[in-house]
Amino acid sequence: MTRRGEIMPKMKTNKSASKRFKVTATGKIMHMPSGKRHNLRKKTARNKRALSKYKELFKGYYSHVATIIRDKF
Repeated sequence: MTRRGEIMPKMKTNKSASKRFKVTATGKIMHMPSGKRHNLRKKTARNKRALSKYKELFKGYYSHVATIIRDKF
């Protein structure tokens, strides 16, 4: 509560970020890698399969992304 009995506003989740990142049950932040939109002819089938799977976010970005997607923690 702030002065005069006002309630602090809730923190809003960044909706575009919440659609891009998923949080696992163990707390890892996962994302889809880039590179699967165009120029797919020159990529091997193995490479395209690898780009279809979620990858763990780099640890250095965890604190920043966690503040943006608060509702998933």
